[in-house]
Amino acid sequence: MSSQVNPRVVCLGGGHGLAATLAAVRKLTNEITAIVTVADNGGSSGRLRQEFPIFPPGDLRMALAALCADDEWGRSWADILQYRFTSDGALNGHPVGNLLLAALWDRDEDPVVGLDRVAALLKVVGRVLPMAATPLDIEATFENAGVLQKVQGQVQVATAAGKLRSLQLVPENPSALPVALKAIEQADWITVGPGSWFSSVLPHLLVDEQREALSRSHAKRIIILNLDSHSDAQADEFAGNTPVEHLEMLHKYAPEMQIDHVLIDEAKIEDRQRLQLLVESFGGALHVADLRQFPGSLHHDVKKLIFALSHIMDKSLVG
Repeated sequence: MSSQVNPRVVCLGGGHGLAATLAAVRKLTNEITAIVTVADNGGSSGRLRQEFPIFPPGDLRMALAALCADDEWGRSWADILQYRFTSDGALNGHPVGNLLLAALWDRDEDPVVGLDRVAALLKVVGRVLPMAATPLDIEATFENAGVLQKVQGQVQVATAAGKLRSLQLVPENPSALPVALKAIEQADWITVGPGSWFSSVLPHLLVDEQREALSRSHAKRIIILNLDSHSDAQADEFAGNTPVEHLEMLHKYAPEMQIDHVLIDEAKIEDRQRLQLLVESFGGALHVADLRQFPGSLHHDVKKLIFALSHIMDKSLVG
């Protein structure tokens, strides 16, 4: 394992939640590997997937932008990558970064080469990798009022109501990238979440090679729970589950993975004693802090995340 002065950190997730974690972790170390969910079928990513047999670029783009160099060059290129076209035509809603990644993948075919090219352009701190070697879909079965409903697609899974009964990837048991498995093996810390639990977090545990690597790793694991616990989540997602239920699901899909630390916002604990006992039963410690941008916000404050994570990792705040 590396020195804790500049620890190796692997961050798992997708979307805005992973981007917030990366923006915080980059202030604590420059040894970062982001492993990103690759099953998005909505918005610009979904439209591009219908036309090209590629990874959904959206979450990967956001991770790259979150890790851009902290100078005028890096920030300006990150802004360009995030810029969305507005028009009455086919380009409407497409971020520049999605189109750039699609072009590189269409030309080079190797998705990691394309990601590394954009990372070099942004002078990215660390590395951004896809969760699996091939693009995926997510399929889930929910029970709502005694009725079972099967849905497929990240958007559909993220917005479905009811109790999750099963979750699987399509195709099942995809291969993980050797470079991602090596990063997990060599990590000092691994963060999981926040993000849409069913479509961005749990899918990481459905890649058998990755789940096994997470269970074997000597790294300490930090689970960052969502700011929402019910349907007051992001406008395009249904939360519908408590922090306790989210942790129970995590344990269900990766029973052998050690949970060392759980970080949660202070405003969303409905049954602190039960949550505390559950975390302790996993051998972990519960950390409660103010993590929101402002009261009622559904977005993590990066500076507050930096402080909370640096406290957990027992290192001085950088930057």
